[in-house]
Amino acid sequence: MDAIVTAFREGGGWMYAILVVNIIVIGIAVERTIWLYFQAGVDRRLLMGRIEKHVRQGEIDRAKMLVAKSRAPLPRVIAAGLGTHGQGYDAAMMLMNEAQLMELPRLEVRVGYLVMFSNIATLLGLLGTIVGLIRSFAAVASASAAEKATELARGISEAMNCTAFGLIVAITALLLYAALQNRAHKMTDDVKHAVQSLGIVISETKW
Repeated sequence: MDAIVTAFREGGGWMYAILVVNIIVIGIAVERTIWLYFQAGVDRRLLMGRIEKHVRQGEIDRAKMLVAKSRAPLPRVIAAGLGTHGQGYDAAMMLMNEAQLMELPRLEVRVGYLVMFSNIATLLGLLGTIVGLIRSFAAVASASAAEKATELARGISEAMNCTAFGLIVAITALLLYAALQNRAHKMTDDVKHAVQSLGIVISETKW
């Protein structure tokens, strides 16, 4: 831990900019993880199995209760279709497709920012590296022979620490983006499969 603190201090002022980016990345990742894995996460097979059973038995109200008051995209899309009972298959599919257009974008909100902040962290690290090298060579040019080695080492240390921290934040952001994007795509596929599955059941019943 002491080594990290020391490296951070030796990295100069640009390290604070990279730290801010890191805090933003962590904030986005935590908020999206809570949403995608807990609040919006639904067991599609279990939920649709119960809904389809109720629909086939004509227990529409019981099916509606399973998705009532849910904030997750999948139940909200299914609820849109169940709400058309008595209006026919076409009405159910139309409203579920409209609900998808509204709900699915919520799954990927802010996830794309992780790529942007990954690039920013890399560029800040590069900028810190360049500034550190400029200061190093400027100090060496005006320093005495005895001080040149010290000033050069200090400048290179600042440059390399900025590069390292910038890359660490950038790589972390990209890994988080990959995980969250994969989760969002899986949930999008779950919603589409659920709509198709319910559509087949509705087409086989007197809707």
